[in-house]
Amino acid sequence: MTATSRPSPAATPSGDAARRAGKRVLLAAPRGYCAGVDRAVIAVEKALEQYGAPIYVRHEIVHNKYVVKTLENKGAIFVDRTAEVPEGSIVMFSAHGVAPVVHEEAAERRLATIDATCPLVTKVHKEAVRFAAEDYDILLIGHDGHEEVIGTSGEAPDHITLVDGPEDVANVEVRDESKVVWLSQTTLSVDETMETVDALKQKFPLLIAPPSDDICYATQNRQIAVKQMGADADLVIVVGSKNSSNSVRLVEVALGAGAGSSYLVDGADEIEEAWLDGVTTVGVTSGASVPEVLVEGVLEWLSQHGFEDVEIVKAAEETITFSLPKELRRDLRAEAAELAKK
Repeated sequence: MTATSRPSPAATPSGDAARRAGKRVLLAAPRGYCAGVDRAVIAVEKALEQYGAPIYVRHEIVHNKYVVKTLENKGAIFVDRTAEVPEGSIVMFSAHGVAPVVHEEAAERRLATIDATCPLVTKVHKEAVRFAAEDYDILLIGHDGHEEVIGTSGEAPDHITLVDGPEDVANVEVRDESKVVWLSQTTLSVDETMETVDALKQKFPLLIAPPSDDICYATQNRQIAVKQMGADADLVIVVGSKNSSNSVRLVEVALGAGAGSSYLVDGADEIEEAWLDGVTTVGVTSGASVPEVLVEGVLEWLSQHGFEDVEIVKAAEETITFSLPKELRRDLRAEAAELAKK
């Protein structure tokens, strides 16, 4: 559990008195699964259904403990390295994407592969390849060690420099200041990213931007909803796992918008009653890799503690969907068996 808070009053009414005091929940919309996460999770479920267990997945399919555990119980096996997958098996690449070398490793081990990379991450990969081919220095804004950053950097390692926040800008060097472009990890805070971009522009006035925003629509929409509720919330509860970049960012955005305190929890069992001291308005949202059942659990917990009035804070309508990986339309078990014979 990750928590950040500011001082708040120390008394909270309870029961009927609490309801009369105007206790309420502001529920963010949109929240939870984005199209890329929904696609990846369904892809694992479909693969298990079509081909049977086990289906190996390189890294967590998405950054959520509940989702990973649920899929493990159905027969998915999550591995950190391609070498852990037995030859002749099926392996799926997570929504965060992988570097080209991982595809090469899978081919060497004669593995049948399913690529569940989010199409918006794939877009960033293609941008990196294109700008590298044009001999640009690429400044990739993102968090060191994040799977998405590792995958994108692997597309053009000789051209990409990681910039992990505004404080990193002073150390950045390029070959030609007239050929510099920035790209970004898709799950960052919009405000933090633009702060880094502004610092880069001061150092490299000819810096160019990618043809379209790299921060995904879902990340932006969830941050906008939290900004709208933040100023009115004494407390904001963000449902999500600690290794989920976009979930962690929502805590930061909530505090930046004026929330009295904000906490990141995997589920209702991590909420502490002490957080409700002096609180009349609780904001609730969830990261882009969080199933709605976890949010429902938080709402039920809050209802049991007097927060029964729920108001929706709607920032956007999301209608985007992505088709499932094309590999699910083939007989991958047969392909894996043939590969194992080679």
